[in-house]
Amino acid sequence: MAADEVAPEPVQPEAPRLELRDPLPPVVDTEAALEDTCARIMAGTGPIALDAERASGYRYSQRAYLIQVRREGSGTHLVDPIAFDSLVPLDTAFDGNEWILHAATQDLMCLAEVGLYPEKLFDTELAGRLLNLPRVGLAALVEHYLGLSLAKEFSAADWSTRPLPEPWLVYAALDVEVLIELRDLIDADLVAAGKREWAAEEFESLLLFQGPPERKEPWRRTSGLHKARGRRALGIVREIWQARDRIAADRDTTPGRILPDASILELATTPPQDLNALKGMRIMRNRGPRRFMSEWFDAIERGLTLDEHELPTTNQRIDGPPPPRAWADKNPEAAERLARGREIVTELAETHDLPTENLISPQLVRNLAWQPPAEVSVETVADALRDQGAREWQIGLVAGPLADAFSS
Repeated sequence: MAADEVAPEPVQPEAPRLELRDPLPPVVDTEAALEDTCARIMAGTGPIALDAERASGYRYSQRAYLIQVRREGSGTHLVDPIAFDSLVPLDTAFDGNEWILHAATQDLMCLAEVGLYPEKLFDTELAGRLLNLPRVGLAALVEHYLGLSLAKEFSAADWSTRPLPEPWLVYAALDVEVLIELRDLIDADLVAAGKREWAAEEFESLLLFQGPPERKEPWRRTSGLHKARGRRALGIVREIWQARDRIAADRDTTPGRILPDASILELATTPPQDLNALKGMRIMRNRGPRRFMSEWFDAIERGLTLDEHELPTTNQRIDGPPPPRAWADKNPEAAERLARGREIVTELAETHDLPTENLISPQLVRNLAWQPPAEVSVETVADALRDQGAREWQIGLVAGPLADAFSS
């Protein structure tokens, strides 16, 4: 090799694939099978690993289309929630035991929808964040702790499909195959890092999770909205978006499959003069959008005839402080407080080996910097953070430094 040549990076051997230790269980889709599953789970020991599969890219709802359960001494169970009015008997079988979930906020709401509510839980993704691991996806954690690779090729599959193909069921079962072992290894690291009590507070707060806050103007998430110039065009976007949302909800189909966002923008920026003009538009050539031609035209007409005071504003209404980029002009003192607060949070996060967003929510720091207590002290800052949902371990770490920074 020449002196100026760089040696190639050694190729890392791929970790061996995680495989099922037991034969793939049949899908639980009858009352008799559910009764047997509940009995076996109750006879098992230790915490209960759970996962749920949805059909987010295909369905409007976020309901669970498959629920995977594993417990020591019980094995793995694949439960079809669509086959039952509720899964309260399964919830009874779980009674009093810790649940192990990965990224719990993604699954808690769809599990509650079928009658499953945790009393205690352990979130492996959240625990990985508290440990400041570089990657916290389930596959990454399985590889980090167990040296095994976990395939994720069916994560975006249409889980409302019936019957579910066997490869999909194997994939689903693998998601809980080693979740119990993973929980124990992560828990040991939390204890060693002195973060187990922090994790316990985080897990406790998840028991109260009610889903993300509802957006006041969800239509503003339309991709490419900046192309709609002026309030009238925005009004048309809103009317079409709302019509599409009603259709999608009625048909339980993801809205983008009814009418893509790009088509909404085209209709809003170049609205057709009549129904025939709408029929002739390129975006109406596909069967999907053509099925609801009259709904789109009615929505466009509503948008075109809205009174001026009914049109949406060009800027989204925001509760709380404005975007930080505007603070220097609107409130220079708040901008200075925010800069000091961010610096403090970054330093504390480095000291405690945490991601800054897990040490304290950036939104809480912004709220506090924009409108601090009338009298800034450790106690008043702590109260303000507590009122906005900060956990006690977070308050204990940041209240004092933030109070010092904001009162200097």
